[in-house]
Order: sequence, then structure tokens, then C-alpha cells
Amino acid sequence: MGKVVELKHPLVKHHLASLRNKHTPPHAFRDLVRRLTLLLTYEATAKLPLQPVEVETPIMKTECQELGARVGLVPILRAGLGMSEAVQDLIPQAEVWHLGFYRDEATLQPVEYYQKFSEHPPELALVLDPMLATGGSACEGIEMVKRWGVQHVSMLCVIAAPEGIEKVREAHPDVDIFACAIDDHLNENAYIVPGLGDAGDRIFNTLKR
Repeated sequence: MGKVVELKHPLVKHHLASLRNKHTPPHAFRDLVRRLTLLLTYEATAKLPLQPVEVETPIMKTECQELGARVGLVPILRAGLGMSEAVQDLIPQAEVWHLGFYRDEATLQPVEYYQKFSEHPPELALVLDPMLATGGSACEGIEMVKRWGVQHVSMLCVIAAPEGIEKVREAHPDVDIFACAIDDHLNENAYIVPGLGDAGDRIFNTLKR
């Protein structure tokens, strides 16, 4: 059974306060998403497999360890793009593949519009989306990553709703979910409460004027 991890670190709580603030401008919002993603990645990669490697320091040769598996990042477009660069800062060799969904406002269901995978899937994939709301896009994305052939999948999100977590766990009980915060509920428009609004619009400065 996959685990659900809500980060409790003081820095996470501190940055979330600014992230939620409706007066935080887009450039600061993007920076906060980046900082929180770094903290999420640190937690989510704690069990990555390692392999021994010999390196030569200025003093002598010594045994070290390096990552022993290919890691793929799968940001769900478009908001997931706000997270991928931060993960790459910590895992520069990670491959980046993309999935695009938009939400049908009438049915609230995800509609796929873009997919980019290779013929050779990595051993581990981190699916990235700042908001885990209804869980529809997350479930569809995880299912596509699994069909691609990835054996180990984790979901990283900044804020999650209980409804979205439950849906992912029902559909993909083996997937670990990492979130900076688990909020109260979804409202009638399927927005997370208290949430932070539309993450994509706030990241890319496309809020309606």
C-alpha cells in the first residue's frame, strides 16, 4: 500500500502562508512553488536506490554512492511545469516527459490533449501537479505512466484535497502521495478549500482581469 505524506516542516508552513495569499504576485508565487517543490522532492526521494561508485578525491580514492535508477519527471500541463525545474535542480539527470489535461467545466472530468513519452520508460517516475483536487487528472496521468511501463510511481503536489487523495488511493493503491498540505474539502466548483485558487493561472500570470 502506498503512503500519504503531508510535510510538517516549519519552512513548508512558512512558505505556504505566502503561497496562499491572494496578494502574492506571480513572480513571487512561482518562486514559492519552486521552494516548496525542493522540500517535497527531498522527502519523496529519501528511498531512491543507490549503487556504489569509486571516486578520486584530491587526497585518495574512496567509495561513494550514486543514484542507481533512471528517474523520470512527468509534469501534468500546464501547472506541473512550475515544479519540474526545481526537481531537476536536485536530480539533474532526470528525464522530463509531459502529459496535458484540461478540465471540462461542465463535467469536471479531465480531457487529455498532449502526451510525450519515449520508447524506454524509466524505473521510477515522479508525477508533478501543484494541486490534487478531484484526482481525475492525477489518476489518468498515473494510469498512462503505468501503461508506459514505469514500475514505481509517486505523486508530488503542493496542496491536496481529501477527495483527490481518496480517488488516487482507490485507483492506484501502490502510489505514494507527497503533499505540502492536505486541505479541508472541495467546493461546488471542485476548487480546494481553503486552497490558493488556480495554480496555473497564478504561476503563468493568466488570471482574468
